[in-house]
Amino acid sequence: MMWRVLSDLLLRLRMAFWNIVYRGYRQRYDIAASFRFNGAGIQLYGSGRIELGEGSYVGELCSLQAAAGESICIGKKCKISHNVRIYTTTALADTDFRQGPGPSLPGSVLIGAGVWIGANTYIGPGVTIGDNAVIGANSVVTRSIPSSEIWGGVPARLIRLKRSNL
Repeated sequence: MMWRVLSDLLLRLRMAFWNIVYRGYRQRYDIAASFRFNGAGIQLYGSGRIELGEGSYVGELCSLQAAAGESICIGKKCKISHNVRIYTTTALADTDFRQGPGPSLPGSVLIGAGVWIGANTYIGPGVTIGDNAVIGANSVVTRSIPSSEIWGGVPARLIRLKRSNL
């Protein structure tokens, strides 16, 4: 019984901490009032622009990185599951890293309205995901995805077009 009480107290303290962090994000970035931080450990960082749309949410342990001069825009009514990574800059693979960090590949990320992104997905710089698209769990998205398509895999590929809306 005592462990249950302590566990509940620790959970409440953890969420109180993260709610303070999320309030700070709302002050720093353009986040709709109805946007939901769905869990703990969600990180928004970088000096770029982050815009999170109405009725959308991101799950626990997600990271959104907006580098200087770049932006992440997430549309209305998006469902972004746990542990999703969205980055606006990455190292160039052909760089000789023995010489130092080298150049990077920057690019803003735009996610349209009504998009569903599965858990453990990576979305790289310069990607646009069209409205009503679905990205399967554990995917690596390195190129843009049209509206109303279902993609998944490493690298993400077209699985099929969405059937008519039910």
